[in-house]
Amino acid sequence: MSDFFVHPTSIIDDDVKIGEGTKIWHFSHIQSGARIGKNCSFGQNVNVSNNVIVGNGVKVQNNVSLYEGVELEDYVFCGPSCVFTNDLTPRAKYPKGHAGYKKTIVKEGASIGANATVVCGHTIGKWALIGAGAVVTSNVPDHALMLGVPAKRCGWACECGDLLPKDFICPECGRRYRETDNGLEEVK
Repeated sequence: MSDFFVHPTSIIDDDVKIGEGTKIWHFSHIQSGARIGKNCSFGQNVNVSNNVIVGNGVKVQNNVSLYEGVELEDYVFCGPSCVFTNDLTPRAKYPKGHAGYKKTIVKEGASIGANATVVCGHTIGKWALIGAGAVVTSNVPDHALMLGVPAKRCGWACECGDLLPKDFICPECGRRYRETDNGLEEVK
């Protein structure tokens, strides 16, 4: 008996590791070499391609494909129908294969809104918040609120998800932050 749940309509290839407490719902496909952490949730019609790495506590909503080269750290949220790419110059006639894929890393706690697109080869910082429909075309700083096409930083987000005022003190949870070269960091 496994210590994770897979809906009967889903397919799990050989050589896949799935952590305890993870749930994989209807019509999903987890491909060979994928590594999925504990207590994750994959909604309907999710594809996890070969060799994708997913941390613990990750939530992937319906209709998301995690293509080879994507790595999600712990507690990442992928909203419905968000899109990842892995090739900057794809051609059907001239496929590059995995050697030509660009790596995309989504750091701990980052959230990607519904229908957002993440162009490959970039890193989304810890606890960043990508708005619905945004198109990420560059690296995203830690705690950045990114909106628009192409996505631009329009503010900052707390670890709890609330938007931060100019003093970087969260009105919801009281966490305090300061600016760094990589975005914001919590002041302990």
